[in-house]
Amino acid sequence: MRKLILSAVGLAALGLITRASAQEAKGVTVDKARRTVTVDAKVAPRKLPHLDKTYPIELIACWPHPRGKKAHETVVVFDAEPSAVHKGLEELGLKAGKPAKGDGAKAEGPEVNVYIEVPDGAGGTKRLTMDKFLLDPVSRKPAPKVKVRFTGSVMSPVDPSKPDEKKYGADLTGSLLALFPVTDETVLQTDWTMKEEKYLKLEVNTQVMPKEGTPVKLVIEVLAQK
Repeated sequence: MRKLILSAVGLAALGLITRASAQEAKGVTVDKARRTVTVDAKVAPRKLPHLDKTYPIELIACWPHPRGKKAHETVVVFDAEPSAVHKGLEELGLKAGKPAKGDGAKAEGPEVNVYIEVPDGAGGTKRLTMDKFLLDPVSRKPAPKVKVRFTGSVMSPVDPSKPDEKKYGADLTGSLLALFPVTDETVLQTDWTMKEEKYLKLEVNTQVMPKEGTPVKLVIEVLAQK
């Protein structure tokens, strides 16, 4: 008999997650009035000591090294379970779509807004969109604007020797928001495909992002129903 530890497409709907409110999940806050899910995070290091170079940005948020599989390619790091973010978005009425991986694949799911909330230097905070905190390091032009979708994660084997025992894949890799379909073990993806991955080599805009290690927040905003 197959054992599914978490559901990839409907955590709450399949009843395989506890009924505890997502507000109680460590590092994740759901604000139903503002229709946001906020994740406590820190600005990630761009060069990891065990690597010989700095790699282009491919994720916005993931777990820190060594837990995070893509900690060398992310803007911010966090410690929460990615499935807690998934559940928070479900609490706000969203239903996950389908994550993409590889050539020709494109993310499916409801669109959301994503911001990084950083100190404003005057005792308050300000929100930065991706085109503000990402840029082309050669031309210094801002990253193109792109839609972000709530795809949810695939289910992945916890142990390769036991392929039928699966878990929410993003809870194995720690990936939360992927720019390109390089992984389907993530909660959110943009509309970019592997075609854009070949020429969009992005870097953090250090003119607007605070120094590495600074506490920040990743804010996911559910769009108003049309």
